[in-house]
Amino acid sequence: MSLSRRTLLASAGALAAPYVHAQDKPVLRFAWWGGASRHQATLAALKVFEQRHGVRVKAEYMGFNGYLERLTTQIAGRSEPDVMQINWAWLAMFSKRGNGFTDLNSLGKELALDQFTDDDLAYGRVQGKLNALPTSFTARIFLWNQTAFGRAGVKLPETWDELFAAGPAFRARLGDSAYPLDGELYDMILLSQTLIQQRHGTPFVDPARPRVAMSPAAALDWVKAYKRLVGEHVATPLPLRASLGGAEKPTEQQPDWVAGRWAGNYTWDSVIGLRGSTLAPGEKLALGAFPMLDGSRDSGLFGRPTVMYTIGRNCKQPELAAKLMNFLLTDPEAARLLGRTRGLPSARSALAVLQQAGGLPPLELAAHDQIQAQRDAGRLIRPAPLFEHARFQKFMREVFETVAYDKTTDADAARRLVEEGNALLQRIH
Repeated sequence: MSLSRRTLLASAGALAAPYVHAQDKPVLRFAWWGGASRHQATLAALKVFEQRHGVRVKAEYMGFNGYLERLTTQIAGRSEPDVMQINWAWLAMFSKRGNGFTDLNSLGKELALDQFTDDDLAYGRVQGKLNALPTSFTARIFLWNQTAFGRAGVKLPETWDELFAAGPAFRARLGDSAYPLDGELYDMILLSQTLIQQRHGTPFVDPARPRVAMSPAAALDWVKAYKRLVGEHVATPLPLRASLGGAEKPTEQQPDWVAGRWAGNYTWDSVIGLRGSTLAPGEKLALGAFPMLDGSRDSGLFGRPTVMYTIGRNCKQPELAAKLMNFLLTDPEAARLLGRTRGLPSARSALAVLQQAGGLPPLELAAHDQIQAQRDAGRLIRPAPLFEHARFQKFMREVFETVAYDKTTDADAARRLVEEGNALLQRIH
């Protein structure tokens, strides 16, 4: 063979070798949803994992719309990704008996479970099996435009009475278009449930059993509390929001919020940055106190993991998948790359990395501390996953929509919440 021929073959082999080696690497599939910042940060973290472990991670990412439908099809066809980002409520859909995902208890060598509190782990357990781990925890907070309250001559509410008094004060001093509180329908459903949970000592859905926990009297009180928020000019009415570009249009996209005419929000602490991003210059946000009724032991605060990671039941490489999950949740370099793209981390080591680096928004830290104080005091009771089941959410929204548009009586809406709610819970359980 000529020298030129040998040289050509040697060159071809040198080019082919890396390709064959790359193809021989173990491959993991990781699926998530999010926006551009989450995608960019996650892809950067995955590159680090690939380099460390000599594997290839196939990234399957998209926006939220359509993600659940795709995942449902994949799980039904036993072709789900190895590691998946899921909503906490989806455990009730995909793993009713704890068998829908890999039991993470069997992967203790690869997972630093001691990085999480017992309460964090409890959110991921289904019938004793650890199905998922949280990236972060989120709960409802009051976010106030302090500048707008100053214009209205009203101090930031600290009690329920002060909250309800703010409505008439805003109307009297700033006009009919000014409201102390804005929110989508679900925000107001949760806010009124919080008041009723404090007053009656029970949420709508029993956390331990698939049944409505509210008595008929409490359910009626819930409907009336929602109507009072709207009727006393505290919260923006649903028909008004619908007329302004859509009932579920986010608060930060509402011109009245931007201009400071709508001065508050009952929302997840994870969206503080979004809410503040569109405010007009000079408007200042403040974290509100969480109101409690005298003698109430349950805050009624609604909280749950922001998102969770889980490993598919049909994963062929569960140990390697667990290493990827652990890396994303607890590794210091991953924490620096991912930042707050999935909230302030639940894992102690990852949170410490961000705290030591500095630069965390003070308002987000204050909200995190407020929520954690409720958890530490035992006043934030784990809600029922079925409460956020897609079909149950649709049912609740339909009932409260009839209330918002005056298409039902208070008594009939309360009856439906209890009777039809119980029937639906039995069907989806």
